[in-house]
Amino acid sequence: MKRLKITIISMTLATTAIAQGVIDVHSHLITPEFVSSLEKEGRLMDEGFPLPKYDVYNHLKWMDEAGVETSVLTLAAPQPSSAEVVRQTNEAAARIKKEHPGRFLFCAALPLPDVSKAIEEVKYALDVLKADGIKLATNVGGLYLGAPELDTLFSVLNERKAVVILHPHRPEPVNRQVMQQTPLAMQEYLSETTRAVSNMISRNVLARYNNIKVVVPHCGAYLPLAIPRMKSLTPVMQANKMVGEIDYEANLRTLYYDLAGAHSPEVIRMLLTFTTPDHLLYGSDYPYVAPQVLTQSLARMKDYLSKESDLAPFKEMILWKNAKRLFDQTGAKPRP
Repeated sequence: MKRLKITIISMTLATTAIAQGVIDVHSHLITPEFVSSLEKEGRLMDEGFPLPKYDVYNHLKWMDEAGVETSVLTLAAPQPSSAEVVRQTNEAAARIKKEHPGRFLFCAALPLPDVSKAIEEVKYALDVLKADGIKLATNVGGLYLGAPELDTLFSVLNERKAVVILHPHRPEPVNRQVMQQTPLAMQEYLSETTRAVSNMISRNVLARYNNIKVVVPHCGAYLPLAIPRMKSLTPVMQANKMVGEIDYEANLRTLYYDLAGAHSPEVIRMLLTFTTPDHLLYGSDYPYVAPQVLTQSLARMKDYLSKESDLAPFKEMILWKNAKRLFDQTGAKPRP
């Protein structure tokens, strides 16, 4: 009888947690095929640290405990060398989404730097697998987002009105000594994200393909500092014929920002100096951070979003409403 009572209480707590409706736009899928391919190529430590283990049921357990209704899955770094492994990962994500209705969405990986194969995968992922968006690495083998070679891909994504989730990868080229002294996740990932987004803005990629909605990870990286600097230096760069006209407002309108990492009221206020509250999203970075740490972090966010008078009106927007609107999740329901 006592065990039954505990079970009922646990189920009630889980149901209450799910009913809160938090949507996590930043979580990673790490499949056995992906790990095996990296191991064969000697690339397990490409990003400077080991890949965490992933299990969908452990993920669901954390989601229930933390009060996360839906998580958006993307492939972790590094980029697979094989288009076959990319396809296998996308199909695995589609199965997880199908087997757990309402609990998972996914953004499909692409086999870049091969643009033609990447376009094929976009069509397969969106049309056949019913992916909810596309994941793009900041660079693949030194081919950075914003490069002219990727315009054809962005044109296809624009036609599909795709949601694109960005994630930093190891920069190319890389200084290995610096990478060892200051691991990528501590600093360079922020630089890498800023580099890729700035590169797209400088060529008006986001303004030209403005049907695409792009989610920038890790609290916008260094963009709160980089955007004002870019704006101030644009006239000088234009006078020296180094850049053309840049439509900052049109570019910035396409950008959303997840709050994975070192979020705080101060960080959110800084983001609001150049974006609007409807472009801020909750992100966890599961499974790269210990579940108990993520649970505490989400509780802390809920607390300050309730107590800070200037941020309180945006609490539900940040925790789930903005993501629901972005992914058009009107029909998503939590599991019974």
